[in-house]
Amino acid sequence: MCSLEQHYSAADIETRILAGIRAAGLDTDRELSPAELGALDHFHTGGLQASRELLVMAKLAAEHQVLDVGAGLAGCARLLAAEVGCRVDCIEMSVDYCTGALLLNRLTGLEERIAVRQGSALEMPYPDNTFDAVWMQNVGMNIAPKQRLYSEIVRVMKPGGRFVFQEVVAGHVPLSYFPLPWATEPAHSHLVNTEELLSVLEGCGLVAERFEDVSDTQLGTNVANSTPAPEGQLGLKIFVDDLAEKAGNARRGLEEGQIRYVRGVFRLC
Repeated sequence: MCSLEQHYSAADIETRILAGIRAAGLDTDRELSPAELGALDHFHTGGLQASRELLVMAKLAAEHQVLDVGAGLAGCARLLAAEVGCRVDCIEMSVDYCTGALLLNRLTGLEERIAVRQGSALEMPYPDNTFDAVWMQNVGMNIAPKQRLYSEIVRVMKPGGRFVFQEVVAGHVPLSYFPLPWATEPAHSHLVNTEELLSVLEGCGLVAERFEDVSDTQLGTNVANSTPAPEGQLGLKIFVDDLAEKAGNARRGLEEGQIRYVRGVFRLC
């Protein structure tokens, strides 16, 4: 997820989003599809393509109750609600992203299937054993206490539920290029390597159904999702500054072995 470095008023957020959508040639007086907004609201490695591939892996059904952790503008939640038909709850730390998510839910006619709550992934306002699946894309690298994060995810999952995720992990070389899409400085980046990630997940009672490193695939190298969109095209410039520099640093980090991209589906025993 791209970091958001400044706070806007709710009115300004809606104005910026609507202006960006209209500048891209989309008519906000009609119901938009989640796919039309993909360049704006899937701000993680691989963009909408990565979300679609993860959706295939997840094997979700319409009757499933899903939680999207660190949902951002809720692009993934809208994809799930529209293509699977399930109900999705979103939790997101940024008030600005929550405001934007609510607007985009209305524009796509999906506000009845998606609930958005502002809050921390480390202390989620849901009862134990609530969700059939928990979805998370490019969030953990911003959170230092990994054990607490994944224990909280497990707490809200039903037995037999799935944890579906995509994540940036540490490579074999120390991270040296900043700012990055998820962190402006080293203090904001909390990467662990693959072995450490798997150890925490397994320690929380999660068993891998599928786990893969996609760094060397087209998906893994597609950090261009974080580059500024050309003028007149929808993109992250509505919210995030210095995207070209951040994307370039992420690309260099990948090429030099400082970061890796992984994804997986784990089941709670």
